[in-house]
Amino acid sequence: MKKIIIAIDGHSSSGKSTMAKDLAKEIGYTYIDTGAMYRAVTLYALKNGIIADGRIDEEKLRKALPDTHISFRPDEQTSRPDTYLNGVNVEKEIRGMEVADWVSPVAALPFVRKNLVAKQQEMGKAKGIVMDGRDIGTMVFPDAELKLFVTASPEIRAQRRVDELKAKGEQTRYEEVLENVRKRDYIDSTREEGPLRKAEGALVLDNSNITPAEQKAWLMEQYNSVVNE
Repeated sequence: MKKIIIAIDGHSSSGKSTMAKDLAKEIGYTYIDTGAMYRAVTLYALKNGIIADGRIDEEKLRKALPDTHISFRPDEQTSRPDTYLNGVNVEKEIRGMEVADWVSPVAALPFVRKNLVAKQQEMGKAKGIVMDGRDIGTMVFPDAELKLFVTASPEIRAQRRVDELKAKGEQTRYEEVLENVRKRDYIDSTREEGPLRKAEGALVLDNSNITPAEQKAWLMEQYNSVVNE
């Protein structure tokens, strides 16, 4: 069976990362979370004073990028990939609200996108990958054999995010998360470099009102239709 690249784009908190991880595990592909890569850069900037007083020091960040080494290693319990920044597991830290508040402005910087897109393209050279993000089907792998665009209403995505944070022991207000979701949608969709949009030929999945089982069945149907052509 031929190996392909599966590019999954979509709005924040649309469940695309969970979907991509499960699909990769099901078909034996490598999963690459590009959103985690941007979150890791954001975390580095926050920890090293590159983001301070409500602004990003772009020159400092540009110089620091060569020192941000991002990798993925499978969790011993779940076998799902955790994000490592300079050899340290930061999977939990990058999912917090402070990183969420800054990741879209960091990801909108052209030099950050250029750096990480090059790394992502290198990761996908051998195919057999599932990669999710904002510009995978439009910028990173425009020739991917299977392109998907995932969305859901802002209200549903915000509630999912609140539930996710609560499950990790973090308390936050729904209104705060909804505002963050809407802000990220705006920044992601209007930035100059790699804006969020449906790639040409991408299949749209609105998972606002479908079950995980229905979503999985739909994904496998799309995958099988491509690899069995």
